[in-house]
Amino acid sequence: MNQDQLKTLVGQAALQYVLPGEYVGVGTGSTVNKFIDALASLKGQIRGAVSSSEASSERLRAHGIEVIDANAVDALALYVDGADEIDPSGCMIKGGGAALTREKIVAALAQRFVCIADQSKYVPVLGRFALPVEVIPMAAQQIVRRFAALGGVATLRLQADGSALRTDNGQHILDVTGLRIPDPLAFESAVNNWPGVVCVGVFAHQKASVCLLGTPEGVKTLTF
Repeated sequence: MNQDQLKTLVGQAALQYVLPGEYVGVGTGSTVNKFIDALASLKGQIRGAVSSSEASSERLRAHGIEVIDANAVDALALYVDGADEIDPSGCMIKGGGAALTREKIVAALAQRFVCIADQSKYVPVLGRFALPVEVIPMAAQQIVRRFAALGGVATLRLQADGSALRTDNGQHILDVTGLRIPDPLAFESAVNNWPGVVCVGVFAHQKASVCLLGTPEGVKTLTF
């Protein structure tokens, strides 16, 4: 199976965790799009969704699934999202789709985080994928210097026209290479305290409860 087929496989597999009569937390990205398409088959059984991005909200509504604001719920039973990397403890790097802050907000509401990914995203130590960090623009260069002191190279994410990408929150994203993150929880806590950092794309405080990993042999379930 190719990567797209593996994404379809794990997107469909995540339906087993959806509880009838509940709202579902929905992430962002190409793998999540497969889950949204599969979720359409259950739209009559769920109350609706809390979405982590405008793109996912648009896709959910196109399937006739109601999207409500995160402030309208006290908690969610389930959050389903992908990952750019996931390690053996369930910690992740996320933000390749520029939705990391809202993803972390929705994940924090959920009792269970089900990560859906293909096997290429499973790594022994986080850091191979460039780490996304959402920042307030006026702080970008001092944050670049702080990552340099850690051995990382931070670059501003640009759009196709060469202008700085703006997130759904109106902020910029730095992508940081050259890092190795053996202690994701401590790293996330430290970087989140840097002035000007809106959100770092390490998900350790909101790590996965379950990972559905797409492999050529089928879906492998990892629990953490």
